[in-house]
Amino acid sequence: MENELRVYNSLHRKKEIFKPIHEGHVGMYVCGPTVYSDVHLGNCRTFVSFDIIYRYLMYLGYKVRYVRNITDVGHLENDADTGEDKIAKRARLEQLEPMEVVQKYSNGFHDIMRMFNALEPSIEPRATGHILEQIEMVQEIIDNGYGYEKNGSVYFDTLKYAEDKKGNYGELSGRKIEELIAESRDDLKKQDEKKHPSDFAIWMKASPEHILRWNSPWSVGFPGWHLECSVMSTKYLGETFDIHGGGNDLKFPHHENEIAQNTASCGHGPCNYWLHANMLLMNGRKMSKSDGNTISPEELFTGESPHVSKGYSPMVVRFFMLQTHYSSTLDLTDEALQAAEKGYRRLIEANKSLAKLHNHAGPSAGKVDQDLNDLMDLAQAEMNDDFNTPKALGRIFELASKINSLKDGHLPMNEVSAETLERLEASYHAFVFDIFGLKDETGASGDDNSVLDGVMEFIIEMRTEARANKDWATSDKIRDKMKELNIQLKDGKDGTSWTVGE
Repeated sequence: MENELRVYNSLHRKKEIFKPIHEGHVGMYVCGPTVYSDVHLGNCRTFVSFDIIYRYLMYLGYKVRYVRNITDVGHLENDADTGEDKIAKRARLEQLEPMEVVQKYSNGFHDIMRMFNALEPSIEPRATGHILEQIEMVQEIIDNGYGYEKNGSVYFDTLKYAEDKKGNYGELSGRKIEELIAESRDDLKKQDEKKHPSDFAIWMKASPEHILRWNSPWSVGFPGWHLECSVMSTKYLGETFDIHGGGNDLKFPHHENEIAQNTASCGHGPCNYWLHANMLLMNGRKMSKSDGNTISPEELFTGESPHVSKGYSPMVVRFFMLQTHYSSTLDLTDEALQAAEKGYRRLIEANKSLAKLHNHAGPSAGKVDQDLNDLMDLAQAEMNDDFNTPKALGRIFELASKINSLKDGHLPMNEVSAETLERLEASYHAFVFDIFGLKDETGASGDDNSVLDGVMEFIIEMRTEARANKDWATSDKIRDKMKELNIQLKDGKDGTSWTVGE
């Protein structure tokens, strides 16, 4: 049984045993959103993936400092050193102050993350709040010989960095400087300012019309996009921390340049483990606004899109994301969401059934008892294998089947000890709600649903009374009306239960 956590380190392209720098503590930095528009569903997938990683690390007992930044300056339109600042452009188009844009879309991002039940990070720093620290790092890079100023802008000298073997530029992404030369275009803006086509800006002189600007030793300007993460990760987690995460699309140039900046200023890379989440497809293709193959989180929840037959709740979408490993591509289809909806309900229903088994444990352990313990061990072993949620989910589904069989009498309760039943309740709840991060949206008991629970309890009492009085017309009317409201009443030997949906 695998009881050590192993993670796939993108830098070394292999799974490695996870050993934090400080025992019992984990420092994790994840590149957050650039807040110039509504958050993309593909980004949501990345943040949900790292939310599960965050949750599982805490489940293992680690004290985690999770830092996820907000990019609110320096991210240009083409993700390089040209074009307009994304936030400044949106401010111009919407006739708002740049910080109004930042606040508007930060609020929207947080709203969506709450809907997906993602935990808040420990620290959420903004790039504009760390301009002085970024200027300091630029100066350190210049002082160490890996930065040069030209016409008020400062560039990172990638060729010198590579020649001095300070770091293997391209190691994370698999790109080589020779390839970058071949891919470069002679007509790129400011290309003549650079010593080498692969050099990148760490400070940019602001043009007269540029709104976001700060004083620096080199010019009135703004920091490069890649610099902010180097600065904020080291400020809050130290020069070397445990995990750096983000989307696969950030490997190059963003994360590659982060490594170069940290090495040039601190003498080494920023972290021990690089983790990358893969992209979200839709109907087998990359999402694209230009060809209409896209859907927003809101459209997915409301069903107001030609790509879905109806709306799906945030927890169904989150469950859907669990079904694929974070490092693999995930294909969003209406059929897959329908299947996820059924799977999600099955998990929640099994949790309700489990609560009813509480006082029915047997006097001693048997084969069923052993099977339950084995499945719980296997679920954790799957999560220890690079946070493998689809395989762990499969083990939890096996547990759900056994729980239902115990409830229905198909498996003998006298073969399950009180100790195992207690462990099962704790483990099942931990996986479904604490690790997978799901919430019960089907009408389960709990603070959020207490009013609905009370109403349904009253309705079931009325129907039970009608049946006792052989008032079948009223009994059937209540059942049919509930069905119209998508609430299913199920009569069993222990009374009547209810669920929302199928």
